[in-house]
Amino acid sequence: MTSITSPLISIVIPVKNGEQWLGNLLPKLMQQQLAGQTEIIIIDSGSTDRSLDIIRQFPVRLITIPPETFNHGGTRNLGVQESRGKYVVLTVQDAEPVGNDWLDRLLEGFIEESVAGVCGQQIVRHDRQLNPVQWFRPISEPRLTKYVFADPTDFNDLPPAQKREVCAFDDVNAMYRRDALLRVPFRQIGFGEDMQWAKDALLTGYALVYNNAARVYHYHHENREYTYKRTFTECYYVYRILGYVETPGDRLAALLRAAKILIREKEIGFATRIKWWFYNYRLRTAYEKAVRDFRRYLGEGNIILDRVHERICGVPPQAPEPNADRV
Repeated sequence: MTSITSPLISIVIPVKNGEQWLGNLLPKLMQQQLAGQTEIIIIDSGSTDRSLDIIRQFPVRLITIPPETFNHGGTRNLGVQESRGKYVVLTVQDAEPVGNDWLDRLLEGFIEESVAGVCGQQIVRHDRQLNPVQWFRPISEPRLTKYVFADPTDFNDLPPAQKREVCAFDDVNAMYRRDALLRVPFRQIGFGEDMQWAKDALLTGYALVYNNAARVYHYHHENREYTYKRTFTECYYVYRILGYVETPGDRLAALLRAAKILIREKEIGFATRIKWWFYNYRLRTAYEKAVRDFRRYLGEGNIILDRVHERICGVPPQAPEPNADRV
């Protein structure tokens, strides 16, 4: 792939200690129908496992950076600057394309020149090692959804909940026009750089497309600490960027839904269902505590909120190790 002088697509992947996934991800990228028109750029920020050995077995461009210089937005901007494709795909080390037409599906979303980016869908495979409550169960056929605002006021006048829906961009599974990313780069923020970029792109006059036919498998086996920190920082950035204030929701309804799903899954035994129910109970409790704490500190003013967020999430939360805290 690296021998292509003028690739159509550049895939940029930030990596750190990804040996658990890279041996699976990279062959899947090589098997894409558009692999012959694609280059892969990996930016490693200080891996101490076998990641670099695995990466060097594949025809990719490897860039190494000091770990202290990694930034969700800035590091991706570096990948964009190094890329040569007309389109840039952003994904992560623990994602996996569903099918060999993943890139084709993303390209389908560029229905007009005004489209700056196309975002796909993350799903969870049916695997007994993964939370059955999150297994992918489609309820409708995939479709394209486009958002564009001729007048920035039209976007700014949306209720915060609609802004959140419109800006639900996700650089685990997205393709961008390279020239749009150069004109509207990612901001160097600690979290939510994709959501912030979506807002910036829309306010610049670009269109965004969501195509849930372009899917990747992606899963984190969370523990309570990670769920709490991730939820708190998500609440913080969604509020800061879009003005949306999360609500805790109905715990009983959420847990009843989880129970119904687990009861219907006949392929797992009773004891396993109980364990997964308690797993979901623990995560739901952590989520609700984070939302309540966020709302409480928000009520004390933005200065207090900023300080608390820095204390809790100054370092962006990292997903637990793949096999940590298994049910």
